[in-house]
Amino acid sequence: MSELPNAPLAKQIPKNLTIHDDVRVDEFYWLNDRENPEVIDYLNKENDYYNAHTAHTKDFQVSLFEEMKSRIKEDDSSVPYKYNGYWYITKFEKGKDYPIYIRKKESLTASEELLFDCNEMAKGHSYFRLVGLNISPNNHMISYGIDTTGRRQYKLQIKDLKTDKVFKEEISNTTGGSTWANDNKTLFYTLKDETTLRSESIYKHLLNTDSKLDELVYKELDDTFGVSVYKTKSKKYLVIGSFSTLTTEYQILNADTPNGDFKIFQARTRGLEYGISHYNSDFYIVSNADGAKNFKLSKTPDSHTQKEYWVDVIPHRESVLLEDIEIFKDFLVISERENGLNQIKISRWDGTDSYYLPFESETYTAYTLSNIDFDTNILRYGYQSLTTPSSVIDFDMLTKSKTVKKEQEVLGGKFKKENYTSERVWASSSDGTKIPISIVRHVNTKKTADTPLLLYAYGSYGYTIDPSFSTVRMSLLDRGFIFAIAHVRGGEYLGRQWYEDGKLFKKKNTFLDFIACSKFLIKNNYTSAKHHYAMGGSAGGLLMGAIINLAPELYNGVVSQVPFVDVVTTMLDDSIPLTTGEYDEWGNPNEKEYYDYMKSYSPYDNVANQLYPNMLVTTGLHDSQVQYWEPAKWVARLRNQDNNTSQLYLQTNMEAGHGGASGRFEALKEIASEYAFILSLESILY
Repeated sequence: MSELPNAPLAKQIPKNLTIHDDVRVDEFYWLNDRENPEVIDYLNKENDYYNAHTAHTKDFQVSLFEEMKSRIKEDDSSVPYKYNGYWYITKFEKGKDYPIYIRKKESLTASEELLFDCNEMAKGHSYFRLVGLNISPNNHMISYGIDTTGRRQYKLQIKDLKTDKVFKEEISNTTGGSTWANDNKTLFYTLKDETTLRSESIYKHLLNTDSKLDELVYKELDDTFGVSVYKTKSKKYLVIGSFSTLTTEYQILNADTPNGDFKIFQARTRGLEYGISHYNSDFYIVSNADGAKNFKLSKTPDSHTQKEYWVDVIPHRESVLLEDIEIFKDFLVISERENGLNQIKISRWDGTDSYYLPFESETYTAYTLSNIDFDTNILRYGYQSLTTPSSVIDFDMLTKSKTVKKEQEVLGGKFKKENYTSERVWASSSDGTKIPISIVRHVNTKKTADTPLLLYAYGSYGYTIDPSFSTVRMSLLDRGFIFAIAHVRGGEYLGRQWYEDGKLFKKKNTFLDFIACSKFLIKNNYTSAKHHYAMGGSAGGLLMGAIINLAPELYNGVVSQVPFVDVVTTMLDDSIPLTTGEYDEWGNPNEKEYYDYMKSYSPYDNVANQLYPNMLVTTGLHDSQVQYWEPAKWVARLRNQDNNTSQLYLQTNMEAGHGGASGRFEALKEIASEYAFILSLESILY
């Protein structure tokens, strides 16, 4: 048996990073150069080290992958939805990684029209993603974006659905999204900055013309904002949206007059966030205007859109977060969240009826789905829980009857809902705030100090990790693991204030909340530190980095996926994608107060000579969200601590970006490797 290789030690070339009369020494800064062959060599050596030291789990990874795959219905189809006279369907075929998009005219019994077979389009590419499908009003053309690297720089193309031919014009470096004017020949799209990848410009393209002649419609000069363009559900208006973390602004133009000038809906005001929906001759606005922290609903005539004309329809409520609205010809649908739970309210425009959809569980997730059709009484929504597979439900808002159009099938014959149990408990954080935890386990799994438990969280940008169903997770639950979600501050699980209390100068609450949840689970005999595991990705990877610096003794193993760990350096580099748009989330370290606070928690800057948990760190070479060098430098620095004798692995996907592998089954292989790492620490390799 050959001897296992020693851990690769990256060479150290100290670089002084000085600002605010403070010097940080970064000995691994040289890893920032993707074009340097030594960098690629180091990443490959880390991969080789990981592969060698986890070779004993390779067969197990394969069996885990096959097990996860066996639960998925390979020859599957989406529930059809109707738009502008056509039924649209996405389907998967057995043994194939990518979706096939089709449509049928008027009737589901009509002949099938192939829009795209992504399996054919992906041939020859190690990564493939198709996004932004947008049908012209006359149904004859479709625009779409393709990414073959994983950096989310999409090539925009147009296909003639009558001839099945792709138009010769191609537009590179777009967001992939676009929208048609009502003349069926003018297409609006968003271009990115080549370096920062910020969506910064809206262009207008005329069908069958050279894209070099495209007209610049709007350029966002504030580098903390991004832009997008879309059409209202009523099909009357084209909308350009400018957005930052705290502020939004919209411009509108009648979709019948694409050569006209966009007009400002309501000028940007720092801290004012709003979204608009059009109905008849009015706009409905979801906003935080006038101190409405949890948002409120207002309306205004489309002829007078400034804030001074907005009239409240649903006022602000302290305990209810207004998340979204859906507008139909006869109904208004409101998506809300109260005490962490989703609610869907339906009201008739004529005021004759108003009611909530009934949901009874305490760990469910409910959400509106694709409701493109304006003139319908059918609301399509989704429902799932930690123990209930996801369902697509059509609800008749007139008769109040529902039809389950599809419930996620769990193949293999082993899954029964009654074999799993879920609950929600509350931990006390360091400041006394109660933090909810959603928990699921197999009914045969007892709560003991010897029970392994995986705790997951994200906790940034107001993004809420809802308690959803996962067939993949069954591979842990069926092996005796408990799975839990910590609804830490930084998300919006308990309303907008929950987000405000986990960002900027309150960011440490996110980390302290997670640690408090871990201590609660250990104290209440769900697990013990010897069997406790943590997982998080991206900003959740930052969370992982922070908790292992603060309380490494609470965890036996940690999986940190594409982690944002070099916070200060990244936020000081405005050439890196997303940096300037993130100042309202993390702060601007060019200001000393923010610099000092960030530096006090940045995982890379706070690596200590202490015993860390066993760790698997993942990244993608082409990641545009969190650059690969952040986790690479972090692992390199962790390796240089004398006391760090735990397992530490860096796994770099040399062909993917932030989201990992693009195929549905390739992505499962990545999950299988992460689960195998955790399960092997429990000596569970079966």
